[in-house]
Amino acid sequence: MAFIDYYKILGVNKGASEKEIKSAYRKLARKHHPDLNPNNPEAEKQFKLANEANEVLSDPEKRKKYDKYGENWQHSEAYEQQARQQSQQRSYGGGGGAQGFGGFDFGGGGGDFSEFFNSMFGGGPPGSGGGRQQARYRGQDMNAQLQLNLRDILESKKQTITVNGKNIRLTIPAGIENGQTIKITGHGGAGSTGAPAGDLYITFSIPDDPEFKRVGNDLYRTIDLDLYTAVLGGEITADTLTGKVKLKVAPGTQPGTKVKLKGKGVPLYKKDGQFGDLYLTYNVQLPATLTAKQKELFEELAKS
Repeated sequence: MAFIDYYKILGVNKGASEKEIKSAYRKLARKHHPDLNPNNPEAEKQFKLANEANEVLSDPEKRKKYDKYGENWQHSEAYEQQARQQSQQRSYGGGGGAQGFGGFDFGGGGGDFSEFFNSMFGGGPPGSGGGRQQARYRGQDMNAQLQLNLRDILESKKQTITVNGKNIRLTIPAGIENGQTIKITGHGGAGSTGAPAGDLYITFSIPDDPEFKRVGNDLYRTIDLDLYTAVLGGEITADTLTGKVKLKVAPGTQPGTKVKLKGKGVPLYKKDGQFGDLYLTYNVQLPATLTAKQKELFEELAKS
């Protein structure tokens, strides 16, 4: 995997403070957010890189390893463990082993860490007396974001997404929630020396719907009801996510009255045939203007 300079991605120098890193990340996240750049692959790519850079540089331990080992920072524990073992073997076997690896400088440019790392774990040239087994490292996990709308999650559906140039076909379960993350095993970065690939984690973004508010698996909506129907009763047609339904309105319906439509909410995640409910709140509308006759009738009602 090609080396990624996280400092360059965020536009900060190597000595940047935690506050500067956080500020730089927020600016880039706002600039390249998928909601503000629909159907823009480059913006999506930059958004993911900014997230990846922030994840590493905002974590003191990860940042320390990244600064010390560069592109091999994720293998730092294996290197340090091997270095300790080598040091112990030399120490107990004589031959000046107490020196260990003290002669190498991996912190600021004293040597080429990548070359040493490869040779230490079996990457040396043929005939060099190596014979060492090459280190096997599981591939790096990756993260992606997929945006859906509320109507997209009413039933399970197959969709193909592209991550790092690879097309991945997956089934999106009905009822998935905003911010929920699912794991696609083996679709992350490639492993080294035949090691398994990492995993892909997909986080779903489901923005609020302009008409329906989602709370868990239930939906809430406010609909207008004219005064005459509210007073006298009648029948109205209301929209749901799956189509229109006819409702009977009882005479004397008060403003703010709620009615429940059972099973007209969002499907329960991975529970076939189970749904939340839809709650409708009536907003009784008063007439803005009245004819002379209508006004006269209201006055008669008031007197009675």
